[in-house]
Amino acid sequence: MGFKCGIVGLPNVGKSTLFNALSSAKAEAANYPFCTIEPNLGVILVPDPRLDKLAELVNPQQVQPTVVQIVDIAGLVRGASKGEGLGNQFLANIRECEAIIHVLRCFEDPNIVHVESQVDPVRDKEIIDTELQLKDLETVEKRLQKAQKSLKGGSKDAQREYALLQEYEKILQEGKSARTLELNEDDAKLAGDFGLLTAKPVLYVCNVDEGSLPDGNALVEKVKAAVKDEQAEVIIISAAIESQIAVLDTLEERKEFLEALGLSEPGMHKLIRAAYQLLNLETYFTAGVKEVRAWTIYKGTKAPQAAGVIHTDFEKGFIRAEVIKYADYIHFGSENAVKEAGKLAVQGKEYVVEDGDILHFRFNV
Repeated sequence: MGFKCGIVGLPNVGKSTLFNALSSAKAEAANYPFCTIEPNLGVILVPDPRLDKLAELVNPQQVQPTVVQIVDIAGLVRGASKGEGLGNQFLANIRECEAIIHVLRCFEDPNIVHVESQVDPVRDKEIIDTELQLKDLETVEKRLQKAQKSLKGGSKDAQREYALLQEYEKILQEGKSARTLELNEDDAKLAGDFGLLTAKPVLYVCNVDEGSLPDGNALVEKVKAAVKDEQAEVIIISAAIESQIAVLDTLEERKEFLEALGLSEPGMHKLIRAAYQLLNLETYFTAGVKEVRAWTIYKGTKAPQAAGVIHTDFEKGFIRAEVIKYADYIHFGSENAVKEAGKLAVQGKEYVVEDGDILHFRFNV
């Protein structure tokens, strides 16, 4: 299972440069708006030291990390909600993503023009927020018209939908995003059908110059202050530095480069971990001589559904899961040693998979 995040932002804030550094795909990065006219889809291999350690112990024929899909979406400008620039296309592309990575320019460079003429990441954020909110308000008002007709039948579900839409209409009219509305479990399921853009979780990426790593600068502090009530994470990355790291051939070269900058890891790693947390994801592993592999699931996933990520037949014919905790596997050094120590657990359909579990599924189709 992979998941898809859309990289958004105003033109010339560093979206495509970051995308190129992060992904195996390559988007054109140019000093003019709309160089990314079609959405570019890239694939990031998720770095996980646990997978590397398992591979060392098992020595499999191949190692397969899990992946993240990243979409580099055309830059948005004022009026996008009404179709200005590439607005309609931009908004449609966001709708297909599960989360938003919002890149904000937090560096000064006279050689890179800004579509608003002046660098101000808070203003840039508000421009995109406003356009998405206006589009959501349009969506909500259309649904309200349809829902109102359904009220005549006296359906409780129709009444609940209408009331929820009214709540969304109120906060959107106040200039707030849909994700700020607190929902119970039932309402959250219902709201999932609305397709609201501002309901998607967001990660703010402050794109800084080399001199502002790793702690940021005054522009970053303004962003943090502006989003403090959103319960959204802010990470600091230099897209230019990430692009330099990406072209280095060996792990040793990358390590030396990072050390020279006083960094412990690439910004890519921070971004991926933040994206995992944003989407409530975790990883389990399968380990055998043919393959050691990482699999991504949502937190709270039970064993049959986790098995279904590998193949639907595994879920349909699920019998049991043989579970080894990662710490036990590392401590004892092999699956056989874990079994001999009595540390392999057999779990049924109600077992909730935990992050780092090493699983072997028994099934019958």
